Amino acid sequence: MLGWLVFARFTPPPLHAWRRLVLLAFGAKVARGARVHASVLIWHPANLDLGELALIGPGVRLYNQGRITIGARTVVSQRAHICASTHDVNDPHFQLQLRPIMIGDHCWVAAEAFVGPGVTMHDRSVLAARGALFGDADADGIYSGNPATLLKRRALRVLDPD
Repeated sequence: MLGWLVFARFTPPPLHAWRRLVLLAFGAKVARGARVHASVLIWHPANLDLGELALIGPGVRLYNQGRITIGARTVVSQRAHICASTHDVNDPHFQLQLRPIMIGDHCWVAAEAFVGPGVTMHDRSVLAARGALFGDADADGIYSGNPATLLKRRALRVLDPD
């Protein structure tokens, strides 16, 4: 966190390549073209894996004591919170449990949404703004609410090549 503060936090918005280098230097896996905004908070870069052209928006919190994997062309919008750890409520010492999060390709975590420990968002799934996802999201599912439930399925348009 100190490294991010010193080397990346105050960089201008267009310097995504520089911030990728900073993350790589601290052990993150960052694919070509991934963009991370300067105001993002990342707990442990070595537990972060960003796919090609992934976008992590302003103010996002990646609380990745456990591993967080974010797929290609996935967008995590402003002030979303992704948390890959929890505590064992049945343990008298309240032991920390690492619960990795996997967010697939072409997903969208909208503004101020929360993705909880151990969640998998399958390819093309969407979590609506301020939604709180505590279970897995099906491919092409659109989820909203707290706790998030399936709202409907994405009906992707076929692009006309002409």
